[in-house]
Amino acid sequence: MKKTKILIIGATGSLGYHLAETSLKFCHPTFALIRDSAFSDPIKSHKLQCLSNAGITLLKGSLQDETSLVEAVKLVDVVICAVSAKQTLQQKLLIRVIKQLGSIKRFIPSEFGSDPTKAKVCELEDGYNFYAPKIEIRKLVEAEGIPHTFISCNFFMKVLLPSLVQPGLKSPPRDKITIFGDGNTKGVFMQESDVAAFTINAVDDPRTLNKVLYLRPPGNVCSLNELVEIWETKIGKKLERLHVSEEELLEKIKATTFPANFEMLFIYSAFIKGDHTYFDIESSSGVNDFVFVINPLVARGMEPWESRVLSCVDFVFGIDPLVPGGMEPW
Repeated sequence: MKKTKILIIGATGSLGYHLAETSLKFCHPTFALIRDSAFSDPIKSHKLQCLSNAGITLLKGSLQDETSLVEAVKLVDVVICAVSAKQTLQQKLLIRVIKQLGSIKRFIPSEFGSDPTKAKVCELEDGYNFYAPKIEIRKLVEAEGIPHTFISCNFFMKVLLPSLVQPGLKSPPRDKITIFGDGNTKGVFMQESDVAAFTINAVDDPRTLNKVLYLRPPGNVCSLNELVEIWETKIGKKLERLHVSEEELLEKIKATTFPANFEMLFIYSAFIKGDHTYFDIESSSGVNDFVFVINPLVARGMEPWESRVLSCVDFVFGIDPLVPGGMEPW
């Protein structure tokens, strides 16, 4: 069977690199659109060499260069964009090219995060402008009638989880820990490699076409209280809990400017307002707007998908079934 040809935009980024690797692993003919400047950057050029050695086709171009976009899009069936949040609106020219050519079977824009249409903190962004551009791009894709899938994966594990959701810290505390709100509201943390696997699996799945794909495996949904209990079990010690109310956290957010307050804004969104989990996915799926991959075994590898998604417990305990000896984040 002929494999879907995939173009990755943003392949030198953290998620984009995983997407490119996974696309190749699943035997898709894979292309990456790369800016000239990336080839002179030591870190990015090393990534590009690794991808090239693995079989990816590197194409020079950018989101600002219409000619390069046309040439790249003509080569593939699916376009996946994984650029940074600050580049979200730069996808507009790409969308125009996809619309004009009319040959793309699916476009996955750079949304990866919590569903921007569900966020209840937009009025607090004050300079970060994280959600509004994503909503604008989503509406544009839908208005143009472009076949699409939007990926809602919420937090990457490298964001906040290494510190157990303690702003400004890089590792978990061992004496006192701050709990925001009552500590029972749940957030979702996903490993980037798992997000990449779900995304690449979605490109040929008709159930995900023109849908929002929510990634919410049970083992990746945790409250602050649950995370603290996991950590206490690991270190064999009870921590003193310091509680910060919603009002106190709001005051701190408003008293600080971006980028110093972005971690607190994300905490407020996920663990106070419940933006990751306040809505029910399964009941939404019947409205032809959403689809949810329930099976957590659809994970990090090729079919028959014998591996599993890296859970929050795995992360805290440094366990990775795919890595000999595990993965010790702390």
